[in-house]
Amino acid sequence: MGLPQGTTGSTMPRRQLGRQLRDLRNRAGMTTRVAAQQLEWSEAKIWRIETGQTSLRSLDVEAMCKVYGAPPELLEPLTALARDTKARGWWTAYGDVIPEGFEVYIGLEEAAARLFTYENELVPGLLQTEGYTRAVLTAAHPELSTDEVDRRVRLRQARQALVTRADAPLRLDVLLNEPVLLRRIGSATVAAEQLDHLRRMCDLPNVRIRLVPMDCGYHDGMNSGRFVLLEFPEVQSGELPEPPVVYVEAFTGPIYLDKEPETTRFRTAFASIETVTVDARAGIEDVRASLP
Repeated sequence: MGLPQGTTGSTMPRRQLGRQLRDLRNRAGMTTRVAAQQLEWSEAKIWRIETGQTSLRSLDVEAMCKVYGAPPELLEPLTALARDTKARGWWTAYGDVIPEGFEVYIGLEEAAARLFTYENELVPGLLQTEGYTRAVLTAAHPELSTDEVDRRVRLRQARQALVTRADAPLRLDVLLNEPVLLRRIGSATVAAEQLDHLRRMCDLPNVRIRLVPMDCGYHDGMNSGRFVLLEFPEVQSGELPEPPVVYVEAFTGPIYLDKEPETTRFRTAFASIETVTVDARAGIEDVRASLP
């Protein structure tokens, strides 16, 4: 399934605008509480804006710039960003079946240049076959109707075009716990198809899959749990780079981390886990050979 090109929806403009408004507030020496009082808003609204969780009107940006004493030359680019926060990404067509908070991740994934992921339980979504995805969704969400499952499957398949597109495909670095290969999800046919697909993906120049053997002993993934670290493209001279983001899929909902100490810690964990890994090809082929 193809994926519309050249759109990241409102995710990146919201994050960029929120970060710049947070910097302006900090430079003005204001806490979120003081800023909320000055603007006659709630602190929660300030937090949602600064973390890129909501779109913003140009008038709101003007009000914030006035309260923060922002330089006049910043007003035009910030209001332009505010207009971009209302853009709609291709995935909004699946809004009725996207889990709460996950649309932010899809927008980040769409904009990323490279993705590092450690997975200890399931094949990562970008590498799943249709049958595997359907088996996972059916088991994890028995309350979903057949139509809802179908739409979630199509959404995940559409996301995978990032990896196989001809123009600047996403670079994907995966550290996969060996039990993921052994865990039976769906029928034997589904398992075989998934293993065959993983083996083919190993041969793509932009995909690197490493296996964490069961006998490797302790590694940092035992503390970190599953996570995704997203890096974004380099920018032109004079533009602010988009900082990396860590996505953690917690049981109660997604967590997004972008402070430098946080992302550095996960980057260090990824590098540490990688030291105990082996190339995934042989392991995939061995497990595949054991299936009917």
